[in-house]
Amino acid sequence: MLLHSQLIHPDINGVLGQAGHHSKMLICDGNYPASSKMGPDAELVSLNLSPGVVTCAQVLSALVTAIPLDAVNTMGIPDDDPYAKHGPPPVWAEYKKILEVAKLDLELTPIQKWDFYDSVMSDDHVLTIQTADQALWANVLLTIGCRVD
Repeated sequence: MLLHSQLIHPDINGVLGQAGHHSKMLICDGNYPASSKMGPDAELVSLNLSPGVVTCAQVLSALVTAIPLDAVNTMGIPDDDPYAKHGPPPVWAEYKKILEVAKLDLELTPIQKWDFYDSVMSDDHVLTIQTADQALWANVLLTIGCRVD
């Protein structure tokens, strides 16, 4: 392994190497319709080995070591969803901690569910990383930033 980042997956690195500023990539949980809700030219990398393996947080932890980010969007929970009364999903706290450890000054910004799907299905979407995460509302859409070093 000659790479310095924690991201060593060859297919993911290949897509990221071709992506640019404002490109979007989705890390999706085990409930997301990954094969039908993606950009027209996006690639799908399935890392769903068994329920809960791997998680969205594990993927995010690797990605933040490899690429600059401009935005981190979660799938917003509709007000009429039974889960909405429980407050933010616990996995969002994990994401905040990952961003903090990576020294990224970014907020998690929810995009309402149906608008989230539209954002993913845009021409800017280059990659979906499908996990087997069982956490509810764990989908996270990343917008790639600029390399400034």
